[in-house]
Amino acid sequence: MHRYLLAVLAFVFVAASPGEAQQPYAGLQARPIKALSEQQIADLKAGRGMGLALAAELNGYPGPIHLLELSDKVGLSDQQRAQITSLFEAMKAEAVPLGENLLALETDLDAQFKNRTITAESLKGTTATIGEVQAALRNTHLKYHLFTVALLAPAQIKHYEALRGYSAASHDDHQGTHH
Repeated sequence: MHRYLLAVLAFVFVAASPGEAQQPYAGLQARPIKALSEQQIADLKAGRGMGLALAAELNGYPGPIHLLELSDKVGLSDQQRAQITSLFEAMKAEAVPLGENLLALETDLDAQFKNRTITAESLKGTTATIGEVQAALRNTHLKYHLFTVALLAPAQIKHYEALRGYSAASHDDHQGTHH
């Protein structure tokens, strides 16, 4: 048993050796856009939020798509559902072109490095533009959370938060404590 434990510990030590820790990006060089995963690229093309609106979502401002997914459980009226569907479609109509723009900019930045044409000036301009598009994309997602909450009753918001696991009671249940 003692030898087995030593063998396991030796394996863990070798597996966690600094050699592997020094290669966290190995394999990423094959990505079409080095800075973005396949999932991030797909999300940008589809207009998905990618966590950009967490400041709203986790502070009582439901997102239109998540609300529509829970519409029956939250008790949305037909009018609310129609309004939120319109908001979702408008959000997507704004987010998809911004995502495509961001992908084009990231592709350009990647190509500048790959082709060794990058300069301090082009880097500054490209990253500034990327930052502006990222800000616009985040603003888009956040503002539709803001627009959505205006259509809901406080009880619907509380129910939504409970269904999504955000409410204090839901959090306490997961922590095993009750007030």
